[in-house]
Amino acid sequence: MINNQFILNRFGFLGSDFANEIQKHAVLTNIKAKTEVIREGQKNKFVPFVITGSVKVYSLNDGRELIYYYVRPNDSCLMTFSSIFNDYTSKIYAIAEEDSEVMLIPVSVIHEWLIKYPEINRIFYSEYHRRFSDVMNMVNDAVFHKLDKRVLNYIKQQIELTGQNPIRLTHREIASNLGTSREVVSRVMKKVENEGEIIQTKEGIKMPENENVRFN
Repeated sequence: MINNQFILNRFGFLGSDFANEIQKHAVLTNIKAKTEVIREGQKNKFVPFVITGSVKVYSLNDGRELIYYYVRPNDSCLMTFSSIFNDYTSKIYAIAEEDSEVMLIPVSVIHEWLIKYPEINRIFYSEYHRRFSDVMNMVNDAVFHKLDKRVLNYIKQQIELTGQNPIRLTHREIASNLGTSREVVSRVMKKVENEGEIIQTKEGIKMPENENVRFN
């Protein structure tokens, strides 16, 4: 059974009838960290809503990742939703960044709801605005920012996402997510560590607290 508080927070404006529809049609699933949710070319059968945890949405090019955005609690995946209006084929990869609880709504049901409950479009308009901003920030970061700044922004993002500082991230992991090589990231990490912007320990990568660390 789907948590009633989650339904109220996310869909309360649609009324009690809609809440009953969710309980009737939604599928609740638990996804372990680092588990692939969907890959490019697969058919989308469900539209996901994250209840707890987080899911990374990205593309792959020559084995390198390009992150579009993270789906966090109370969010949905806009690119999955958009695919249900054409060929239902995923254009992205998605993987659980941490243990996550996800509510899945069958695509056929979403189509029915768009007619029966047109106000549901408010949710997807809001998602579009948020994800468009995420993608624009990603493009600006990749085009205009130097790699050391991108590395720092990525580490900060992961700390905010997990609430862990220090955070366990390998240089290879960072390189893969930023579309570069491990050797380049290792050089950058040494540079920003010497500048006092990170601390690398056995426990992971730490960003100093209450310091003037440049993130933007």
